[in-house]
Amino acid sequence: MRIAFCEALTHSLLASSNCNTAAITASPRLGRQARRRRFQETAIRQIAALPYRTDGTALDAPVRILLITSRGTGRWVIPKGNIPGGLTGHAAAALEAEEEAGVAGSICPIPLGSYRYRKRRGNGASLMVDVDVFPLAVTHEWHSWKEQGERERRWFSLSEAADAVDEDDLRELIRSFAISEFRAAARRTGVFQFVADKSRVSHMFGWFQRLLPKTGNFFDMFEAHAVTIVAAADALARLFQGGSARADHIREIHEREHDADNIIREVLQTVRKTFLTPFDRGAITSLIGAMDDAIDEMNAAAGAVALYDFTGFDDDMRDMTAIIVDAARVTAEAIPLLRDVARNGARLHELTERLVRMEGHADEIHDAGLKKAFTRTGPNDTLQFIVVREVYKHLERIVDSLEDVANEIDGIVIDHA
Repeated sequence: MRIAFCEALTHSLLASSNCNTAAITASPRLGRQARRRRFQETAIRQIAALPYRTDGTALDAPVRILLITSRGTGRWVIPKGNIPGGLTGHAAAALEAEEEAGVAGSICPIPLGSYRYRKRRGNGASLMVDVDVFPLAVTHEWHSWKEQGERERRWFSLSEAADAVDEDDLRELIRSFAISEFRAAARRTGVFQFVADKSRVSHMFGWFQRLLPKTGNFFDMFEAHAVTIVAAADALARLFQGGSARADHIREIHEREHDADNIIREVLQTVRKTFLTPFDRGAITSLIGAMDDAIDEMNAAAGAVALYDFTGFDDDMRDMTAIIVDAARVTAEAIPLLRDVARNGARLHELTERLVRMEGHADEIHDAGLKKAFTRTGPNDTLQFIVVREVYKHLERIVDSLEDVANEIDGIVIDHA
């Protein structure tokens, strides 16, 4: 943005006959900006995977990060490398994770962020490298792998992983992956309970609190629904990886959708019975409705796979399910922050912005996948193309619904932050 502004300013100054001195003054700065652009375009770029898993299904379940040691120095790093020809960035990152760390899973095609480090080459040069980091939800961990004899691997907590790496940018990236401080802030003690604890009149205060209008346990229900979304997304990703356990994955998605139906039913009943609600009633029903649409579409996708006995999962479908897994994770981080919108507004905006970017990228993958499927099936296998399009349609609608969740959260932030 700064570069574009400088260019526009320079053109404006050059066009003005009475600003020749200012134009001459701006020209060296424009040259520096152009040189900086050329440096960024020619900088060495690598990719990396951030392997993670959660210990449990609760929203506050600990997140663990897998680190490996570098071959040269034994420092703790994440699997990274160059992008081989013919591979996309996230596919190359998944390959590095498999070879260097012996893990596989659903890798999101959208990078979480990037970091920089200096790479020392054999000729003595120390060059700056930009690394795009792709989150990898680990579903399989091999006991033996390609570089097992050259590296050590270990699971760390988020804070331990951040402290273990040397690069400052990577450290902050790991810490931002699921910040525990936001979880703690989101679950702060309610003001009534705080007064009762400090004043030592909890019994009397409990009697007084029972006289107040009911406020409902909406936040608990939102978070319980988010748990079902994350679990169903993980099961959907496992289903699209293929294998012999497809019936179990389909059944789990159906069960998670049934759990979500019970939760939304309770939310709607509570809205009708509750005098004081934390947000506008329309915002509550719209938010839980968008969340429920997401898991309904997951169930519909699993139903289509079962109905048509579909097994032709391609790379674009797997990329979309990887986006769904990461979008569900981001949603699960955002929902508890609604307990204190004023305090968490900035972080909520960051998370919803990422969800919107994911939806745009998923649309591109959806269109590319359909085009490849049409070319592959040709005019002689129209029925197969219709089935493929049906599966893609549900995957796209899942991401669209999660973007709707982001939009509903943004609306709540605007109204209450």
